[in-house]
Amino acid sequence: MRIPIKDVTPETERAVVIGWINEVRDLGGLAFYILRDRTGFLQVTIVKKKAPEAVIAAAKEASRESVVRVTGSVKATEKAPGGRELIPETFEIISRAESPLPLDVSEKVPAEIDTRLDNRYLDARRPRVAAIFQIRSTVTHAVNSLLYEEEFINITTSKIVAAATEGGTELFPLAYFEKEAFLNQSPQLYKQMMMAAGFEKVYEIAPIFRAEEHNTTRHLNEATSIDVEVSFADHHDMMDLLERVVVRAYTSVAESCGPALEALGIELAVLKTPFPRITYAEAIDIAALSIEEDISYGDDLSTAAERAIGEEMGEHYFITDWPTEIKPYYAMPYEDNPTVCKAFDLMHPRMELSSGAQRIHEHDLLTTQIAAKGLSPDSFSFYLQPFRYGMPPHAGWGLGMDRLIMTMLGLQNIREAVLFPRDRHRVTP
Repeated sequence: MRIPIKDVTPETERAVVIGWINEVRDLGGLAFYILRDRTGFLQVTIVKKKAPEAVIAAAKEASRESVVRVTGSVKATEKAPGGRELIPETFEIISRAESPLPLDVSEKVPAEIDTRLDNRYLDARRPRVAAIFQIRSTVTHAVNSLLYEEEFINITTSKIVAAATEGGTELFPLAYFEKEAFLNQSPQLYKQMMMAAGFEKVYEIAPIFRAEEHNTTRHLNEATSIDVEVSFADHHDMMDLLERVVVRAYTSVAESCGPALEALGIELAVLKTPFPRITYAEAIDIAALSIEEDISYGDDLSTAAERAIGEEMGEHYFITDWPTEIKPYYAMPYEDNPTVCKAFDLMHPRMELSSGAQRIHEHDLLTTQIAAKGLSPDSFSFYLQPFRYGMPPHAGWGLGMDRLIMTMLGLQNIREAVLFPRDRHRVTP
């Protein structure tokens, strides 16, 4: 019976392993085949004068990245990966890989990002790449665990919608039978509707779609968003929750992903809490002193402005109290100053990770704000209806999973954090 490579030890004595041939070294009388599965590496040592002829013949035919089954005895040796080697008695080619390979899985020869993504099934065999997705899986589990501990209900909302979630034109249209429909930009409207249903605490981890014509290292047209909504909560409560989620993600990775972090050559940052909070007005002042472009109160933050503020802050931080005019219609304005709303962004020094706010829960004010953004309240009738029948005060946020992984691991391109990224040029594989 096959056992994972990590479980093969000298104490095992005999083992059956199945894996990919990561590397081959033929030294004449000796041949070394380094096998790989998702748990690690194992050296298969063939002494040609002693090995069965069938083993020598099969090994000679096996190419790099072929899948093979090897049975033999396990011996301790300091020179081999993991301090042990397998002396084969049988060597079977299960699936032979063609040569040459589209890219070097052993990582000795670098490949361009497009080549890597075109051959993602091979790229993901590389330990460094596999480590990214092992860590991403851990982050997903950590977020789920924390939210379940805090009694959230996991929901699934539709990705096919009739109207824009937040206004604007960044929508992918669909031919939906006799109607026009769109891929959803966000579960925002549905999260709020579940507040009217009395669910009180909901979350969803799911794809969102933005038809923005970006071509940068930090934007995608299909992204994964971690979304939450909570009744009887304000923006301060939501920043506290968001901080807990990010800290849990980092802590879980640090505690359980040692080999993956080692493969990436990363020593994970220790997050200091609480995260600093600065107002939008303070952020504008910091940027204005640091960048050459003109920037003033009421402007959105450019990439240069975000970087300048991030350099000044040096850690995760919140930007609070945004101008109502530049935030979505559902953000709650302050009662004593309606030009400012109870919205916030969570920032990494490199980029924005999350946006959130206390929401408007009053039907008439929400209708007014929708119209003020140049949108038609009639287009949002399904969304507005629940606000007529007892909508509690509530707040929430959306956190970009891809950017969270990208910044956590210091990746240079967001596409590295996504198995099959979708941008304006890529829809395959």
